[in-house]
Amino acid sequence: MSIWGKLTGAAAGLAVGGPIGALIGGVAGHLAIDHGIVSHSNHDKQVAFTVGVIALGAKMAKADGVVTQDEIEAFKEVFKIPKGEEQNVARIFNLAKQDVGGFEMYARQLDRLFHKDRHLLTDVMDGLFHIAVADGRLLPSEDKFLSEVAKEFGFSSAEYMSIRSRHWRCELYDPFNVLNVSPLASDGELKAAYHKLVAENHPDRFVARGVPKEFVEIATKKLAAINAAYEEIRHSRPTLH
Repeated sequence: MSIWGKLTGAAAGLAVGGPIGALIGGVAGHLAIDHGIVSHSNHDKQVAFTVGVIALGAKMAKADGVVTQDEIEAFKEVFKIPKGEEQNVARIFNLAKQDVGGFEMYARQLDRLFHKDRHLLTDVMDGLFHIAVADGRLLPSEDKFLSEVAKEFGFSSAEYMSIRSRHWRCELYDPFNVLNVSPLASDGELKAAYHKLVAENHPDRFVARGVPKEFVEIATKKLAAINAAYEEIRHSRPTLH
């Protein structure tokens, strides 16, 4: 069953609680009444992950002030929304956008849900960045929003720049940032960092850690950015093979 079937079916009565649980309840027609954070099964994790990304995407759109057609298409691309489910996704998006609460409560709940798996929080950031830069630019309001979400997740400034560099190639682009290593790193350190990132971001690993299969395309693009950064460094370093 796809993530959308899980979301709108009986599995929507998850014990996720909090603002994410309220959104799930809003689209499923009932509220998850347990306000604890006790979601452990893989499909619970997938639903919480998906709804959390939609909610933060809605809050980012609100901070931006405008939703472009490119962002809408990127949103559809990220979520692989099948025909017949668009209304459910739009309902979650609109409920989150209209919610008077800040984005922080969604980010903090995701942090509590996934605090033992930092990779999943990185996956959330990757999904948000994919949407943000779909129109060929990264607005200051989007950059500020994303950096604040990263702080809520406990990422350092260097970690945020590493994620950002995989999605946004501006005049400050540095391939070393993509690999999250110093330009002074040895060839051995560079190779180790590169191989670690490749292993962590292989699409198969992406699914295995509980990310819905609908998000695998993001993992593929992320891996391409990592490979491109390493190739750029390799060409500038004759000793690196």
